[in-house]
Amino acid sequence: MQFHNSTAKIYVPDGKPVAAALKRVTHLGIGAHQDDLEFMAFHGILKCHASKSKWFGGVTCTNGAGSARAGKYKKFTDKQMMGVRRKEQDKAAKLGGYGAMIQLDYPSSAVKSATDHSLKDDLKKIFAATKAEAVYTHNLADKHDTHIGVVVAVIQALRELPKSSRPQQVIGCEVWRNLDWLADAKKVVMDVSGHDKLAAKLNGMFDSQIAGGKRYDLATLGRRSANATFFDSHSTDQATQVIFGMDLTPLIQDSSLDIADFAASFIQEFRDDVKTKLNQRLGKI
Repeated sequence: MQFHNSTAKIYVPDGKPVAAALKRVTHLGIGAHQDDLEFMAFHGILKCHASKSKWFGGVTCTNGAGSARAGKYKKFTDKQMMGVRRKEQDKAAKLGGYGAMIQLDYPSSAVKSATDHSLKDDLKKIFAATKAEAVYTHNLADKHDTHIGVVVAVIQALRELPKSSRPQQVIGCEVWRNLDWLADAKKVVMDVSGHDKLAAKLNGMFDSQIAGGKRYDLATLGRRSANATFFDSHSTDQATQVIFGMDLTPLIQDSSLDIADFAASFIQEFRDDVKTKLNQRLGKI
């Protein structure tokens, strides 16, 4: 498979030929940075872990050059950091038993560009090769510009596929903004309880970020725990670790839907809910 960047790589942890490895992928995670998959798509990773019929495939879009660095990584050049981040991601893929791990090696500037369609075109090739039934990516309300660039490219790529080749479900997941504010009826609730050790090991693979002062490993598990506890105020916890998602499937099923308006509709619903509750207490309703 030829990608836009000659430096893009496909790693298959169990050594299966690339075409066959991609063809078996049933759950596909597409993240901007090394470690995004482990933080946001753990539900898909679990669905496939140790399964004989389901396989998780990972795609990391950027090259890691802009990563934060401190401690032993403080004086690393961008090129050195890119090498470290790539190795960390491949190690996580091996630990997680991924069917394939693709690193597209884009600079963030290309991913954020509204006129550069190279990432979209690469993703179309991946979708065609995998035909995954479920796709996990960033949510439309994420506050990281590169994450937004990725999710837009994902939606655009999927819309250019024949409808029969599109996945059954596309989920926008939490990373740089949680989804607690989504109306409960609109949340995709992903229970990942009982697998804390695997989650901690996967998150801990990214030492370059942890050593750099960003404790993503602890924050990710903490968010999942908070989601589980604060999800329902009127019942005891039914889960200990929960990831929230935004259902992006309607955007794939109906290409006429405006992406920005679709995202804003969730925010409008949140606004209306807050306003209604206050007006009820103020006696205006």
